[in-house]
Amino acid sequence: MAPRGPSNRLPAGVRAIRRSFWSAAAPDNAGIAMEDVTLPDGEKVPALGVGTWRMGEAARAHDQEVAALRYALDLGIRVVDTAEMYGEGGAEEIVGAAIKGRRDEIFVVTKLYPHNASSQGTIEACERSLERLGTDRIDLYLVHWRGQVPLVETVEAFERLKAGGKIRHWGVSNYQLGDMDELLALEAGGGCAANQVLYHLGERRIEPDLLPFCQGRGIPIMAYTPLGGQRVLRSSPLPQIAIKHDTGPAAVALACLLRNENVMVIPKAVQFPHIEEIAQVPHIKLDAEDLAALDRAFPA
Repeated sequence: MAPRGPSNRLPAGVRAIRRSFWSAAAPDNAGIAMEDVTLPDGEKVPALGVGTWRMGEAARAHDQEVAALRYALDLGIRVVDTAEMYGEGGAEEIVGAAIKGRRDEIFVVTKLYPHNASSQGTIEACERSLERLGTDRIDLYLVHWRGQVPLVETVEAFERLKAGGKIRHWGVSNYQLGDMDELLALEAGGGCAANQVLYHLGERRIEPDLLPFCQGRGIPIMAYTPLGGQRVLRSSPLPQIAIKHDTGPAAVALACLLRNENVMVIPKAVQFPHIEEIAQVPHIKLDAEDLAALDRAFPA
């Protein structure tokens, strides 16, 4: 099945972005202006990326998924998130195919299984991911959730990989406040560059504690499943605010999350119109009325 191509059945703002990036006059390295997050070492990374959960699971979808990621990159998105768990490595292979020939433009994030997070297991898992991704380094390497391997063992392995140039940064995923306290108490724990967690308008439990905790320590939050599904996107006032800004509900939902300092979003998108809507996010400026309405409808 071929992916749906760029669509004219979209809000004018989204179509304008598509035209600008598919114009013959556009430079090869055209990108979209957006706010960055700052990693603990000062490196700037775009706040908008794309995810790959459930990709790489079916051979028949391979071409569609590669094309979707390439289209997102063509629209200026520069962060791609994946994991060895997704399709048991299949998603990493999809990412590898999509970034081939343009690796230096892309910030690649992947994650290892907790049961692979031992001293030697982390090294071996990283090597397998590098091979599937077709690259010599991973920009951000995360442990997917808290497992049974002692944190100190995983962190020491991360630091060895970093020293060897196999990874540039390391971090965690699905770590709660107590986990972060324990991590940062380790001698090398301060090297944690991100915490990837569930966060969307319908799931805001990180806002009272985990979010400010990480913000106060310069650790970006990466929001996975940031759209929350159709139940969220169809809920008032998202459709009404989307009409006001000549975009779609998904773009509004993402823009709302990105009002928070040092937050990244990594929505998955396979259909071209959905990708085009996501690419509009950096251009959306929600006003105080919009934000107040969203906070009333989706309280933290």
